[in-house]
Amino acid sequence: MTVGGLFLTPGAGSNRDQPSLLAIEAAVAPLPVERHDFPSRRAGKKGVDRAPVAIADVVLATAVFAERVGIDPASLVLGGRSFGGRMCSMAVAEGLPAAGLVLISYPLHPPGKPDRLRIEHLPKLTVPCLFVSGTRDPFGSPAELEEHTAVIPGPVTHVWVDGKGHDLKGADAFLAETVAAWLTLRGPCGPRG
Repeated sequence: MTVGGLFLTPGAGSNRDQPSLLAIEAAVAPLPVERHDFPSRRAGKKGVDRAPVAIADVVLATAVFAERVGIDPASLVLGGRSFGGRMCSMAVAEGLPAAGLVLISYPLHPPGKPDRLRIEHLPKLTVPCLFVSGTRDPFGSPAELEEHTAVIPGPVTHVWVDGKGHDLKGADAFLAETVAAWLTLRGPCGPRG
């Protein structure tokens, strides 16, 4: 399937203008991109939405985006940073059609609480998934992420940003290049391997 567009969401503490999301949008041009804020952020609140609210918002927003740019909703790659990527992955696991997932700094567990895993939905992900994380991310180490994402039936690609934490500070250009390359070479519209 040809990727028709990219739908990106920010982490809990940021918004749609987060620098790495802007960098990804520029790197994948002319592919249509929607950088989307969750309801709480649009309302000017600091907290995050509960998962059912955020997931329902992803479902509605992807449909609106696909209709606006005239593409099949199933041709969208969804994802984003941390909380945003997790909400997109949960929406896809619940049946939202997608061509793939881009999960940046996936929050596998809260920092210091490796027993509180956020993995229940992972076995339902049948689409290609790109995980990009720092090697010093307290939300999940490389070993933890590789272990727990092994249950994903779809093709999984891990890219590690050496020495970086959850914010991937200073790695926007690398992140953007990685996402753009995956979309064309190894992800939904490229060869498997």
